[in-house]
Amino acid sequence: MIAEDLPAEGLLVTVAPTGAETAKADCPALPTTLPELVETARACEAAGAAMIHVHIRDDDHRPSLDPARLADTVAALRAETGLVVQLSTGGSVHDPLDARLRVLDAAPDSCSLTLGTVNFGDDVFLNPWGFVCDLYQLSQERQVVPEFEVFDLGQVATLSRLLDRYGLPYGGKVHVDLVMGVPGGMPGTADALVAAVAAFPAAVTSWSATGIGRTALPVALAALSKGGHLRVGMEDVLTLARGVPVTHNAELVERAVALGELAQRRPLTPSQARTLLGMA
Repeated sequence: MIAEDLPAEGLLVTVAPTGAETAKADCPALPTTLPELVETARACEAAGAAMIHVHIRDDDHRPSLDPARLADTVAALRAETGLVVQLSTGGSVHDPLDARLRVLDAAPDSCSLTLGTVNFGDDVFLNPWGFVCDLYQLSQERQVVPEFEVFDLGQVATLSRLLDRYGLPYGGKVHVDLVMGVPGGMPGTADALVAAVAAFPAAVTSWSATGIGRTALPVALAALSKGGHLRVGMEDVLTLARGVPVTHNAELVERAVALGELAQRRPLTPSQARTLLGMA
């Protein structure tokens, strides 16, 4: 694949369409089947997304890390879209660590790599140091580009520790996603975002931000003002405004692209996203 030039004003829009927390019964528009996910991916790519962050569900619409389903999902998304396919290694908060490592068997382009344990509402999202090290080394071995997910400021220091110990990721680029507004993690505020970005190690080459729930817009605006990229999707927010539900993930991508245009940022193509992330 020939790498495309990377415009200075480019904006990486990642869509996270499903997640592991929302029940299909509570949100029928949530894409939980493979055909729904593929249709969503195609529509979001057309709207301006360049990467998709994927959680899968089983036949009962419950979160799953089934290896065959993961492999089929990666294959289908590659066949039907040009998107960078990123698999979540977080799964749900109840998934065992060994099953989360096996996500990389599906050979995605990218994987999420959360840098520490965090309270997640009433649950605990477990990411002990040993697991973080194992997952990072496995991503290097399998040539999968990690996206380092940061839920709290201390996890930025963990990124420095990880890079100091094991070197740069496959591809040589370091991309971070700030996940903000989770009950138990850092707040979804401009002040928190600025503090996290200021603490990044020099090796960070790009970063995005995700605002959960009502923090989605404040985080997006703060990220754009600091030169960051955006992750949006029904994993993170289910309303466009008070009392206005999201009916399709493409609506959130379209809003992110529109915000980017106001900031004079143009959405990257999937090929340009691969250059940004060290895949091209």
